[in-house]
Amino acid sequence: MYFNGRNVASQSFDIETDYGVPEAPRNIKETHKNTTSVTVEWTKPNDISKGPIDGYFVNFTVGDKSVCWENISTTVYTCSGFDPYTTGSVYVSAYTINKRNDTLESKTENYIFTTEEGVPEKVENVKVALTADNAVQITCRKQRVFGPKAIFYLIWENDEKPEKKDKCEFKKENLLYLTNYAFKIFVSNGKHNGTAVVESIKTRYNSRALIIFLAFLIIVTVIALLLQLLNIDPIPSELLLDTYKRKIADEGRLFLEEFQSIPRVFSKFSIKEAKKSYNQNKNRYIDILPYDHNRVELSEMPGDPGSDYINASYIDGFKEPRKYIAAQGPKDETTDDFWRMIWEQKATIIVMVTRCIFLIWFCNHGYQNLSGRDVTHIQFTGWPDHGVPEDPHLLLKLRRRVNALSNFFSGPIVVHCSAGVGRTGTYIGIDAMLEGLDAEGRVDVYGYIVKLRRQRCLMVQVESQYILIHQALVEYNQYGETEISLSELHSSLNNLKRKDHPSDSSLLEAEFQRLPSYKGWRTQNTGNREENKSKNRNANVIPYDFNRVPIRHEEDCGKEGEHDSDESSDEDSDCEESSRYINASFITGYWGPKAMIATQGPLQETISDFWQMVFQRKVKVVVMLTELKEGDEELCAQYWGEGKQTYDGIEVQMADVNSGPSYTIRAFDIAHLKTKETQKVYQYQYHKWSGCDVPEVPKDLVSMILNIKQKLPARPVSEDNRRTRSVPLLVHCCDGSQQTGVFCALMTLLESAEIEEVIDVFQVVKSLRRTRLGMVSTFEQYQFLYDTIASTYPAQNGQIKKNSQQEDKVEFCSEVGKSDQETDLITTDLAPPRPGEIEPPEICDDSKAADGTKETESSTNGPTTAVLT
Repeated sequence: MYFNGRNVASQSFDIETDYGVPEAPRNIKETHKNTTSVTVEWTKPNDISKGPIDGYFVNFTVGDKSVCWENISTTVYTCSGFDPYTTGSVYVSAYTINKRNDTLESKTENYIFTTEEGVPEKVENVKVALTADNAVQITCRKQRVFGPKAIFYLIWENDEKPEKKDKCEFKKENLLYLTNYAFKIFVSNGKHNGTAVVESIKTRYNSRALIIFLAFLIIVTVIALLLQLLNIDPIPSELLLDTYKRKIADEGRLFLEEFQSIPRVFSKFSIKEAKKSYNQNKNRYIDILPYDHNRVELSEMPGDPGSDYINASYIDGFKEPRKYIAAQGPKDETTDDFWRMIWEQKATIIVMVTRCIFLIWFCNHGYQNLSGRDVTHIQFTGWPDHGVPEDPHLLLKLRRRVNALSNFFSGPIVVHCSAGVGRTGTYIGIDAMLEGLDAEGRVDVYGYIVKLRRQRCLMVQVESQYILIHQALVEYNQYGETEISLSELHSSLNNLKRKDHPSDSSLLEAEFQRLPSYKGWRTQNTGNREENKSKNRNANVIPYDFNRVPIRHEEDCGKEGEHDSDESSDEDSDCEESSRYINASFITGYWGPKAMIATQGPLQETISDFWQMVFQRKVKVVVMLTELKEGDEELCAQYWGEGKQTYDGIEVQMADVNSGPSYTIRAFDIAHLKTKETQKVYQYQYHKWSGCDVPEVPKDLVSMILNIKQKLPARPVSEDNRRTRSVPLLVHCCDGSQQTGVFCALMTLLESAEIEEVIDVFQVVKSLRRTRLGMVSTFEQYQFLYDTIASTYPAQNGQIKKNSQQEDKVEFCSEVGKSDQETDLITTDLAPPRPGEIEPPEICDDSKAADGTKETESSTNGPTTAVLT
C-alpha cells in the first residue's frame, strides 16, 4: 500500500481455481463375454490436471433400449441380461465433482460388442404332407437361432446321415408303401444345434398296383360300388386351392360324384320318437326327422306324452362332442319347446340361417325372454331365396361373430334354418372344417359331411352347399383374417405400414398385392356390342353383364307403379334382353347387394338414359365426384340446367342449389310426364378430387358422406328393397371406376365402423372389384381408405373417439321422419309391404318414429344452409 509515494504496508493472497471437465476414458475393450453377459474395462484419462476422477457413468444398450446403467468408481464392469448373439454398445464417460458439488462429465467413449452364440430355439409349425402314395414333403419355420446363420437338418430314423438345407423344405420320395417313418428336424446356427422336433408319417398303399384288380372289381360289383361311400383323402391346406380348381372343372363333375355318394338318410338309425302320433305335428317336414340315438331330449312334463320331444339333434364338432344343436325353425306350437331346450341345454347362442319366409310368427313376435341368462340371437339374412351366397366371406364373417360370443361355460351352439339341415349343415360344416384347418393344416370335408348325415338326415342338402363349404375354406386359406376392430385400428395400421428396411415392402403393400383383380372373370357382351360402344366413355371400363343396370323401355315404365311393390324381381331377368344399355353397375354395400349404382359421367347422348335410370331406380342421392371439364377435355356432360328440362319423357327441374368450398348440393324435382309420378333427388358434387389422385382433404369427403346419409333411409337395402327396384344411392366420376370405387368403399367402411366398430378394407375392396373394373386400382387409394377411417376415429388415451357428427345421429326405422313434402314425393319404395306379400317386414329395434324435424345440414366446408326439401 502506498501513501504519498511511500510503501507503508503489503500483504499476499493465494488463489486456487475450481476443477474443470475431465478428459474421456481411454482404451475400452471387452475382457470376457458369454451368451448373456459382457465384461469391459478401460483406462482412466491420462491428463488429470483438471481435477480428480470421482467415477464413471456406464451405459449398455441394445438398439434404443438401455440394458445396464451404472455410476461406478472402478474401471471394469460386467453387464448381464442379454440374449445370445446380440449386438449392443457400451458408453463410458468420466466425471469429476467440483467444489460447488456440481458433476462435470467428460465426453463419452463407446465400444460395440456381440454376445456369444447360443442354442437355437426349436423349429415350429412343422407340417408333414404326403405328395404321393410314397412321397412326403416336410416344412417348418424357425424361431430365434441366436447365431449368424440358420441351417436346417432332417434325420430319418435308422438313417443317421442328415439332410441339410438353408430353407426348411424337405422332400423324400421312393419310400416304402404303408410304412411308418419317424424323423427329427432341428436348426443349427453353425456352432450350436437346436432341440430336435420328432414327428412321424405313414405312407399310403400303392394305388397303381391295384389298378388291374380294381378294374375287375368294378366290372363285377359296379352297382354295389355306386351305393358305397367313396375313399376321399383329406386335403392339405397347401393343396386346397388346386384341389378345388380340379374338382370344380367340367361343371363340378367331381364334386357331384362325391356329394351323390353320401347317403341322404342312414336307415339303420331309428326315428321312432319322431313318428309317434303325438309328435308328428311338431315336425315341419314329414321326411326330416331326428334320429333317436342323438335327438335332444327335453325334460318330461307329467301327463303330457311327447313333452320330451323336439325336432333337434346333437351334432359333433371337429373334435368336440355335441358342440352344436341342429334344429328346425320353431313352429307356432313348438316355440315354447324351443325355449325349454335353450334353457335346459344352457345354450347362449342361437344362429338363425334364414330370413322370415316361413317363420312368420317366430320372427314377428321374437323369442321369449329368459330370466337369469343372456341369449344372443344372430340372424344371417344374406342367404338368397334360391341357391347359395355368392361370396363365402359373408359366412366367414358370421362365424367370427358367433365365435366371439362363445365361451367355455356355454352350452351347445343352436343352429337352425327352416328344416334344420341344408343351411344349418352348411354353416356347421364350415365352422368345423375351419377349426380342423387351423388345428391340423388339412380338411376332410367329405368325411365330416358323412358324419353329419349319420347324426341328422340331409345335412348339407344340395351340391351347391357342399361346394360352398369348399369355397369358404379356400377363401379363408388364401386370404386369412383381414378384419380389424376400431379399438385396434391404429396399432394394426402402424404395424401394417412398418418396414424393416426402406427397400422392403410393408405388410400393407403385401396385403394390397394379394387382392384378386377379377379382370375378365365375367362376360361384358352387352357393353361391347357395336351399337353400344359409343355409349362408353372409357373402353376399358365396361360393366359386367351379370350386374349391369338395365333401363326398361318407355312402354314398360307405365306398369311399374302397378307391380313394383308386389312382384318386382330384383333380378330384372324379364327385361334384360329388351332393355336399353347404360354404362352402370349395381354395387354391393354394407347392407347387401345392389346398395348403390356406380356409373360413368353421362355423355351428351346418354343424358336421357341417365335420368331414366335415376327415375326407374328411385334414386334419392346422386354423388358426382368430378368436374365437368379438365382443360379442354370433357369429363362429364352437364346433365342438368336452369329451369325445367325434359329428357325422353322425364321432366327435371333444379329446385335449389347450395355451394360450399368442398362440395355443392343441388335439389331436383323430377316427374314422369305420362304417369305424373314425381321424385325428389339430391345431387352432391365434390370439388376437391382430380384424376386418379386421392382427395386433398379426406375430412371434407367424410363430412359430405355424413351429410348424404341424412338423405338416405337408415338401412339402404332392407328386406323390403330386395323385392323392389329401388337403389337409393348413385355414384359417378368420369368413367365410374377410380373416384367412384374409393367413394363406395369408404361409404361401406364408415357404415361398418359405425354399426359394428370393425372394418375390413381388404374384403370391401375385393367385393367392389367383383362388381366393376378399375375399382380401387392403386395402392395409394387402398392406403387412403385405411388412413381416412383412422383419422375419422382418432385414438385418445387408448380409446377410440367417435366423430361428434356420428354420435348425434337420428335413425329411422321407416321414412316417417322425413319432411312431409319429401315423403309425398318418394313413397313407392318406402311404403311398408301389405300382409299378402311373400316375405313379412323385418322388425326394427328402434321402432319409434323420429320426430318430423330435421337438422340443418352444415359442415365446415359444405353448404351452410339447408337445401330445399
